[in-house]
Amino acid sequence: MVVFQHSLISLLVFGTMLSPEVPRQVMIAANWISGIILLLAAFQLLSDLTALTLAALRRRHVLIPTLIRYAGGVVAIALTAFGVSQAIRVPPAKEIELPVRGLPEEFDGYRIVHLTDLHISRLFHAPWVEATVERTNAQQADLIVITGDLIDGDLHARHADIAPLQRLRAKDGVFAIPGNHEYYFGHDLWMRQYASLGMTTLSNEHVLLSRSGATLALAGVNDLTAPRFGLPGPDFVKALKGVPPSAPVVLLNHQPKEARLAAKAGVDLQLSGHTHGGMILGFDRLVAQFNNGFVSGRYSVGDMELYVNNGTALWIGFAIRLGKPSELTVIKLRRR
Repeated sequence: MVVFQHSLISLLVFGTMLSPEVPRQVMIAANWISGIILLLAAFQLLSDLTALTLAALRRRHVLIPTLIRYAGGVVAIALTAFGVSQAIRVPPAKEIELPVRGLPEEFDGYRIVHLTDLHISRLFHAPWVEATVERTNAQQADLIVITGDLIDGDLHARHADIAPLQRLRAKDGVFAIPGNHEYYFGHDLWMRQYASLGMTTLSNEHVLLSRSGATLALAGVNDLTAPRFGLPGPDFVKALKGVPPSAPVVLLNHQPKEARLAAKAGVDLQLSGHTHGGMILGFDRLVAQFNNGFVSGRYSVGDMELYVNNGTALWIGFAIRLGKPSELTVIKLRRR
């Protein structure tokens, strides 16, 4: 019902709820309305279940006081306002440590900023991107990685909004892979554009990072969506071909659902996004079911560590976060 209401409003006014060209303030308002409807529906369901339970216990009809119903409405409005504000903010830096099997001593303490699901659009526009770049650069990372879904919209529409990404700076560079949304809006054009902004894109391939003679492999694979557009899907064997046996592998993979396959292929650490962390606490359990149980945070998958970033931003069609905050993740690698 919530999705229908949101779709109907956007369809009548702008043609499609999927359009990233809807004016920013209207996007915010539409998400606020959708959130209120969602929470009101949840409160109504809870109220009805409570009344039915009490009626069964007392063997008589039970009415929930009107004041409680009004209070539910006020809470829904307040929670939605908070949830939308959390969704569209520039996230603070979140620092974590991740152990990596076989990590050379020279890479112990190596700092990676992990961005994902920027969904740059008229909602997450140039000023938001500029602030995100500034906060990212302030971390003085050794490496910056972006695990897909950088944009919503075609190149002509997003050219100015994405331009600030060219100011990202890290000692060992900026690397990116495609997510499913790159394929929706012209994969090849966007990959070339990312390269022109100073990013190295990884398409079922790897690079070797060196420190004082020690080596760390950074690999990236295509998204699972690619075959629908006549392009190669993720290929772990191809991506890891030629990696020195002594080099641990950090894999960039937009979707986390194939983490077990990556672990079997010899990956030591996988960084993913895509799920947006489930967006709302409780709803994350449903999102996990569509991603083989992986939705938010750290997981041990055999000998491999998996980290699923909640998303630096999220899809414009449901921009609400409650209990699942956005992330600008600063990862410190540790020897294991």
